[in-house]
Amino acid sequence: MILQALTDYYHRKAEAAGPGQAALAPAGFEHKEIPFVLELDHAGQLVNLINTQQPVGKKLRARTYQVPQGVKKTSGVAANLLWDTVEYVLGIDTKGKPERVAQQHAAFVARLDELPADDAGVRAVRAFLADIPWDTLHAHPDWETLLTVNPVITFQLQDDFGELVCTRPAIVAHLQGGPASADNSAQGICLVSGETQPIARLHPAIKGVWGAQTSGANIVSFNQRAFESYGKEGRQGENAPVGEATVFAYTTALNHLLGKDSRQRLQVGDASTVFWAAQPCAMENSLADLFNEHKDNPDAHSQAVSALYRSVQHGQFVDEGGDTRFYVLGLAPNAARLSVRFWHCATVAELATRLVRHFDDLNIIRGPFDPPHLSLIRLLGCTALQGELKHLPPSLGGDTLRAILDDRPYPDTLLAACIRRIRAEQKVTYPRAALLKAWLNRWARAYPNAIHPQEDITVSLNPDRTDPGYCLGRLFAVLERLQERASSGRKLNATICDRFYGSASSNPVMVFPNLLKLAVHHHSKIAQHAPGEAVNLSKLLGSVMSKLDLFPTQLTLQDQALFALGYYHQKHDFFQKPDTDTAADAQGDAQ
Repeated sequence: MILQALTDYYHRKAEAAGPGQAALAPAGFEHKEIPFVLELDHAGQLVNLINTQQPVGKKLRARTYQVPQGVKKTSGVAANLLWDTVEYVLGIDTKGKPERVAQQHAAFVARLDELPADDAGVRAVRAFLADIPWDTLHAHPDWETLLTVNPVITFQLQDDFGELVCTRPAIVAHLQGGPASADNSAQGICLVSGETQPIARLHPAIKGVWGAQTSGANIVSFNQRAFESYGKEGRQGENAPVGEATVFAYTTALNHLLGKDSRQRLQVGDASTVFWAAQPCAMENSLADLFNEHKDNPDAHSQAVSALYRSVQHGQFVDEGGDTRFYVLGLAPNAARLSVRFWHCATVAELATRLVRHFDDLNIIRGPFDPPHLSLIRLLGCTALQGELKHLPPSLGGDTLRAILDDRPYPDTLLAACIRRIRAEQKVTYPRAALLKAWLNRWARAYPNAIHPQEDITVSLNPDRTDPGYCLGRLFAVLERLQERASSGRKLNATICDRFYGSASSNPVMVFPNLLKLAVHHHSKIAQHAPGEAVNLSKLLGSVMSKLDLFPTQLTLQDQALFALGYYHQKHDFFQKPDTDTAADAQGDAQ
């Protein structure tokens, strides 16, 4: 299913010709960053050594060219056609292995024999390699870079206006019209397309997966006898027969999605996530913004979520391609291979509905300057030490994303990480409160017969809620408020939250009796300078206490989450402006 969807995506993108739609490389080619280009005249004389690198941020970025597809390199010598490293192209020893470099250069020159001899570009390259102008190269300012970095290098003719030799029409026609398989692969039925094709023995490497080898890794590969069967010893890819055309299609599509400039990839924990649709749709360009935040465009996330809500409300995803299949693939490194962390397939309309439900679950009362919507990256960051995702378990991000896409409860490890960070920092922040609310509501939706929570967590304070954890959190906030108002504006060295949050949220019976005794002292101080406020706080304290029968010995993780939410809700309620009608009624009663 995965390979078939990627193959279909390749054919869709390869046929794209509209503005802004970048076509993928045709069969037999790939896109490659080439830092240096040797510019030759028709006689093979060196005209210039072009450095294509341009500064992008703090790094240099080489220009991307279309070149013949690279060969699969392991421990042996294998040269690419008309492009390769400096060792292969010029025979320069950069690693202290002169004999191996000589073999590499000979292999590169030998591949020129495959090409049509009457092409001007091929003749120029052959002439250049037969008599390399070392003096000119040594005098070039970039010569030291060639020796130390061993970069990729290729050729172009002087009057071809930036077109490489390897993409001249005669060479392209030769490559696309050549034999179907260079290594005489066996014919067989492709498991993906169902067509009879030459079966690929080796699949090209997939590059761009975070944490994998820089040279790339494979999804399909066999390198041990234990993985082989049915007499396929030593024939590797024939154990899972996939046609060469299909192999090229799915690997090209996946490398395109994982590219540096791709708008269809997202890094969540150790899972490099890519996504695409069976047909062009707006979700392909917006999904990354729904989960991520960009420093160069901080409003992109909120704008994407707002557009999502409008689309769902107006039925856009239903009327305009809502039945289009949408795919999400999460990949994680595993030595020289890739493991599929998750695979999600749904219609665009189903996905949009699930995403809206996710953001609805996160909706909670917030401060005036807090963002209206929280990205997945920010949610995960609020559960990590110092807000850095590297401190989270590698699989947590992928598990959370999969729960969102499948509309399932968030992982238990996410709840535990959030509670642990709150207790460590004694802070129930807006992202943490939103995460806890969403976790509890999704859990209750999945397990309606469970004991806790009793009902969905509301956006703001619910004074009628009787969960012990929620009421204890409210009580803790009231006690902290009493302490703050008793200080008469003086800065406290440590609040009761700083000192007792961890123990109060886990072992209430050990803390609350002493805090209530302390509250009597705080209440008397408030009554001296603000008797009206003292009365209101006393009533609120009594109202919360009336919902508690006793102080529990311990609170479970879910009860601790309710504690944090009760505390957060009550704290925010202190700063809410009273409703006009309610305030007028209260004033009338006082009179």
